[in-house]
Amino acid sequence: MDIARIAGDAARMLRPVLRMAVRAVIVWQGRLLVVNAYPGGKSDLWCAPGGGVERGTSLPENLIREVHEETGLRIAVGAPCLVNEFHDPGSGFHQVDVYFRATLADAVLPGGWVDPAGVVTQRRFVTEPELRGLRYKPDSLPDVAFGHGGILYDPLEPLVR
Repeated sequence: MDIARIAGDAARMLRPVLRMAVRAVIVWQGRLLVVNAYPGGKSDLWCAPGGGVERGTSLPENLIREVHEETGLRIAVGAPCLVNEFHDPGSGFHQVDVYFRATLADAVLPGGWVDPAGVVTQRRFVTEPELRGLRYKPDSLPDVAFGHGGILYDPLEPLVR
């Protein structure tokens, strides 16, 4: 029995799997929707709403579900606009986010819109200057939200909290 080979095979099987997520770039009345999902002010990091992909469901279907879970909003999903990767070298965690342009399915925000899943602690619509005054990820978010067309690739970034 080759113990080294068996140990190597076991280590490869235990490596973290690449996580896939989707996020929505929703610009409404010249403002981008950003969320913070850190309870108790644990972090001041803002991002576009979205989350993990469930197998067997399309990326747009996942995005519609995730945005509704985090904000209670209904959206229409448009074209992809960004692929972003980030990782945590210490744990081996690696995630790929596919960002899609999206619009609100309703012309106005519903009164008292909330996070039905209780994940997001804060959410707000921000202008480009307001966004640049916040701590946000990915680094290319303002360019994607307020720039002009095209799809961007934001290469591997270290995970921040």
